[in-house]
Amino acid sequence: MRFKRLRRAWIRAAAAAGWHVTDRPPRTAVAGLLRALHPLDSGVELIRLGPDGDGGYLVPNDLDGIDYAFSPGVSQESGFEAALADRGMRVFLADHSVDGPALGHAGFVFDKRFIGSVSDDVYITLEDWKSNHIGDYGGDLLLQMDIEGAELESLLATPHALLMQFRIMIIEFHALDELWNRPFFDVASRVFAKLLQTHSVVHIHPNNCCGAVTSGGLEIPQITEFTFLRNDRFRQRIPATRFPHPLDRNNTGKPTLPLAACWYR
Repeated sequence: MRFKRLRRAWIRAAAAAGWHVTDRPPRTAVAGLLRALHPLDSGVELIRLGPDGDGGYLVPNDLDGIDYAFSPGVSQESGFEAALADRGMRVFLADHSVDGPALGHAGFVFDKRFIGSVSDDVYITLEDWKSNHIGDYGGDLLLQMDIEGAELESLLATPHALLMQFRIMIIEFHALDELWNRPFFDVASRVFAKLLQTHSVVHIHPNNCCGAVTSGGLEIPQITEFTFLRNDRFRQRIPATRFPHPLDRNNTGKPTLPLAACWYR
């Protein structure tokens, strides 16, 4: 529901700015963005944390030394966060739509707030959220973000120095079919460019809940999970070509949505 409201708000904002949501970016621009996001084999093994379904993610097995994880977007599943807490991490969770995590754990700290681009009674920025709990802590962190479409504004509002602290980021991007609309493409491409300054993609998993849109020979899943690893943690940089990964699992009972070759070839 929040995702649908955000999409409607984005369309209204685009119209107010004089953009038309039917304006299309060139196919070459969209294809270039997909190429920039091609996953790389970092030389670090991928492992699965969380349930065998929605809420489970593939992450590089490079978790030693990460004491804190931030996981905005709780909904009805907290298995991934519990797996991190079982490894000794303090896990901060945030979601204004629920009253707490789906399960209890001594390593959890919950805030009833949405993550966004401003801080108020309902929203809080990643920067303020981190500062509230661990102050000026400068060590490595982990981010798992599934905030129903608010990821673009939240990431644009996050300082470069804080993004650099996240050794690993798992982010579910929503409405990627809107990459064929210029206003959305312009914002999303800036977000990805910001992330790629310091990190590279090591895995992509389409959420099979909502299908994909094909145009110009490019198939784009509407909702897609990306795993990023900070560039200084790479042992090698060669193209990843095994999709789906053996540890990938469907998010829902709907038919499997394979990752199209345009994302990795």
